[in-house]
Amino acid sequence: MKFDVTELFWIRELEEKSVNQDKIVMITEPGTDLWQRTYYGFRNDNAPALVMETDEKFFSFCVMTEFESKHRFDQCGIVLYQNSDNWLKASVEYENDEYQRLGSVVTNHGYSDWATTDISADIKSIYYRLSRRESDFCIEYSYDGVDYKQMRICHLFEGADNIRFGVYACSPEKSSFKATFTKMEITECKWLEHK
Repeated sequence: MKFDVTELFWIRELEEKSVNQDKIVMITEPGTDLWQRTYYGFRNDNAPALVMETDEKFFSFCVMTEFESKHRFDQCGIVLYQNSDNWLKASVEYENDEYQRLGSVVTNHGYSDWATTDISADIKSIYYRLSRRESDFCIEYSYDGVDYKQMRICHLFEGADNIRFGVYACSPEKSSFKATFTKMEITECKWLEHK
C-alpha cells in the first residue's frame, strides 16, 4: 500500500485548505473539536479530517506536522475515524506560552479517554507514526522522524475491518491557526509482533 493523495477524502471539509501529494495545509475553524462524554459531559464531533480507507491489516502511517497554534486547545495530528463514537487521535494541544500537551485520545462506543505528557510550548513540529495490527494500534511520536517513542497501544472495538485514517486539525475555542502536514508515507508495519 502506498500513500496516494488522490485516495484521500474529507470528513467535514474545511473552507481554507491546500492539498497536494507532498503537502497538506489546513486553516482551522473556531469551535471545532473531537470528544465524547467522559468527564466533561459534552459531545463534540465537528473537527475536519482528511482520510483514506483501507482493509489492510498490517501497516504503519507516518506524517510530519507543523503548527502555528497560539490559543488554548488548538491541535493537529493524526486521526483514525470510524464514526462519531469510535475513533482515535494523537496531537499536540496548545495550553499556554510555557507548555503544550502531547497526547492521544481513544474513543470506544461513545466514551473518550485522554493520555498526555507536557512538552515545551517552543516545539512547533512533530512526527507521528500510527501502526496497525488488525484491530490493535500503536501510536508513536518523534522530534526528528528517526527516533520514535511510544505514546500508547490501544484497541478499537470497531477497528477490525475497513478503517479510515489520516490527518486532522481543529480549534475548540474562538481561534484559528495553520497546520501543515508533510513527509506522509505508508510502510510495512513498524510495530513488531510481540513474541
